[in-house]
Amino acid sequence: MGLLGNFYDPSSVAVIGASKTPGKVGHSLVKNLLNSGYPGRIYPVNPKEKEIEGLKAYPSVLDIPEKVEMAIVAIPAAGVPAVAEECGKKGVENLIVVSAGFKETGKEGLDLEKRLIHTCKHYGIRLLGPNCVGMMDTHTPINASFTKNFPLKGDIAFLSQSGATLIAILDWSLSAGIGFSKMVSLGNKALLSEIDFIAEAAEDPYTRVIACYLEDVVDGERFLKVVREATRKKPVIILKSGTSQAGARAASSHTGALAGSDLAYEIAFRQCGVIRARTMTELFDLAITFSRCPLPAGKRVAIVTNAGGPGIVATDAVEAKALHMARFTKETIEELRAGLPVEAALYNPVDVLGDARGSRYRLALEKILADPNVDSIVFIMCATAMAEPIETAQAVIELHKQYPQKPVLGVFLGGESLAEGARLLTEAGIPCFTFPEPAIEALRGLSTYREYREMPKEDLDLNYPNLDKKTVKAIFYDVLRDKRLVLLGSEAAAVAQAYGISVAPIYLATSPEEAVEIAQKIGYPVVLKVASPKILHKTDLGGVRVGLDLPEKVHKAFIEIMENVYRLLPQAEIYGVEVQKMMPKGIEMIIGMTRDVQFGPLIACGLGGIYVNLIKDVSFRLAHGLTYKEIEAMLAETKAYTLLRGYRGSPPADIPALIEAIGRTARLCLDFPEIVELDINPVFVYPEGLSALDIKITIS
Repeated sequence: MGLLGNFYDPSSVAVIGASKTPGKVGHSLVKNLLNSGYPGRIYPVNPKEKEIEGLKAYPSVLDIPEKVEMAIVAIPAAGVPAVAEECGKKGVENLIVVSAGFKETGKEGLDLEKRLIHTCKHYGIRLLGPNCVGMMDTHTPINASFTKNFPLKGDIAFLSQSGATLIAILDWSLSAGIGFSKMVSLGNKALLSEIDFIAEAAEDPYTRVIACYLEDVVDGERFLKVVREATRKKPVIILKSGTSQAGARAASSHTGALAGSDLAYEIAFRQCGVIRARTMTELFDLAITFSRCPLPAGKRVAIVTNAGGPGIVATDAVEAKALHMARFTKETIEELRAGLPVEAALYNPVDVLGDARGSRYRLALEKILADPNVDSIVFIMCATAMAEPIETAQAVIELHKQYPQKPVLGVFLGGESLAEGARLLTEAGIPCFTFPEPAIEALRGLSTYREYREMPKEDLDLNYPNLDKKTVKAIFYDVLRDKRLVLLGSEAAAVAQAYGISVAPIYLATSPEEAVEIAQKIGYPVVLKVASPKILHKTDLGGVRVGLDLPEKVHKAFIEIMENVYRLLPQAEIYGVEVQKMMPKGIEMIIGMTRDVQFGPLIACGLGGIYVNLIKDVSFRLAHGLTYKEIEAMLAETKAYTLLRGYRGSPPADIPALIEAIGRTARLCLDFPEIVELDINPVFVYPEGLSALDIKITIS
């Protein structure tokens, strides 16, 4: 029994709202259960009927004398919570509510949904929906939905947040000959969500690949944890539509401004090994390819074609998708030269010429499949007068059996004249495409997933020693008590220091004399900055003085800063002037965080300083599940990494110190969810160590 218990194979199903009237949802549910070959007991529930489709009907689920393991509800929304209560008393374990009229309709519907959730949680009922089409499992078999058709048996699990999309895909799949292990309409995801079904499918012996259409992810932290484990077992392909709520919020920090609306999903999918599809076509191209192909040993692709143009297109696509054109061994080239016409192109891509028949394709493919430098093959056939699609397909099928460890993908550029050959390939489990680019994209998906699977699992203990949480809590308490959300620079620096991040000494002065005293304590030269949570661009208002190396200069600068700010912003709340030790120049980096609605802290690092928003040389990762290798990979994605490693004779920077500072920042943001945004810009990174200069923290 899987993670969802008997959800996919209940011994009995009650249809609450069953109907005798064709065309009604309650009638379709009963008919679909019967027609699918479901082996369990079916109990129609309708107080007005004695019998439906030859089955005895019952007034209520409580009147059914036997145990009921699943109930499908198709009654008006207002009556659903009461029916759920009856199901709980009956001991029903699984509930599918296809009825609409819940949170998708407004406040009243939301209240109904909350009552439904409360009841299901109280009785421990697994709830799918509401507002869904239902679910289907071809291996039980069971059709617990009101779809018109039932899928072919296969090994693709398809989860869809859109019921209409699921119905459309099911209808298309029947003509395309694509089979599914399960199809699930998620609906409102009131209790069971894509996370539960992905985890279940990862353990399902009948499922080889998991394909999803999603519009949102509600529990981002759990998604990351569960899906990261699932993708170690099976490929998960997701088409995500829409954008995250984080993008709709106006960002005040550099990090928030740089983070795009869909960025958190992109990073989340990458970090937990999800293959992201951009279109519905790509989603199922990838699903079919994963279902039918082994994972390639590497990125080396061979192209065989009977036309030069498509071969060039395929070659361009290989390079564009970060794959590699295979370099044949000397033996392979000599064998191709001996067997192909003089005019044929022997080097990858191999052009067997427009008059190639099946035997010529067989020879070329046989030699190339045997080459140890080839990891996968895409063969292309254009509909020339001499083309033999059936004979070629048969040759490919036979050769693929001899080399089952190498993916082989077909591209039949044509229509009716090539249809029979394409059908033979599809039936033999060899993916066949109409154009080269989707085939190469599918290979890229296989290659990306192989690389993820081969990456060693690494756990990063972000629980660094000597973290002073009490100090951080006290600072946040004082800030909120002061009715502020933005920390002063000295407060933010104290927070960073409490978490072991090296900061240039900075203290708040409320008088010129105090500023001089601080300057003498931390050492000259110093920088003076006006301290006000309302002033973001201090330099524009004359609120900053740098390079102060004498007491009289500090005294004078304090007075000038206060006069400038009061003159230009007389209503601004000024807390004083911050005095900071002026640090030697290093490589300027930024470490930042913006909190995503779904996935939590989104950590950024890249080239810092005044050009951060202009150059935008920043890479992102989610704090949840962050590892040392991920942090290093994040740095390696930036142009600044070249500077950090030493550029044109300059010494390399202390990259381990920067990695630790990023990790400690991530830990801080995980420990304190009230931190909404954080910017450390710039961070001066030296050959040994680093120093954070300007820190901005916003809390909620």
